[in-house]
Amino acid sequence: MNTLPNPPYDVLVLCTGNSARSVLAEYILRAKGKGRFTVYSAGAKPSGRIHPLARRVLAERYGLDTSEARSKSWDEFKGRPFHFVITVCDNARETCPVWPGQPVVAHWSSPDPGHAEGGEEAQYRAFVNVASQIASRAELFCAFPVETLFDALAVRAVGEEFKL
Repeated sequence: MNTLPNPPYDVLVLCTGNSARSVLAEYILRAKGKGRFTVYSAGAKPSGRIHPLARRVLAERYGLDTSEARSKSWDEFKGRPFHFVITVCDNARETCPVWPGQPVVAHWSSPDPGHAEGGEEAQYRAFVNVASQIASRAELFCAFPVETLFDALAVRAVGEEFKL
């Protein structure tokens, strides 16, 4: 009989710059998980800053305080076991290192809102759209029964279902 770990479950969300998508996912999943997950984010090549529109969307749309958020390298978490590793950009998926403890790995691809064209309002809408995609995936992820969470195929399906 397999013994499942007890919550909270450790989750690492990865992207390239750790300035937008991974930060949105970190804060949204943490909030929607309501203590069920300990969530971190990091990047392959961290930008060194959190995009101001990511902070704005998290504050205005989700009521989340990001004052503690910082852009960090995934090297900071090297050797640390996680239950789940979620990539939110295709580059991070391709270059993701192997994590100890055989975590369930999922890919929740979203376009980079930091590359949205147009004025500030158009860019803001891009951030809102990506945050909404991530929030939908996070809600489904949180709705899984604990036994299902450790079924890698089920977790991957959450990412594939919401290619909006």
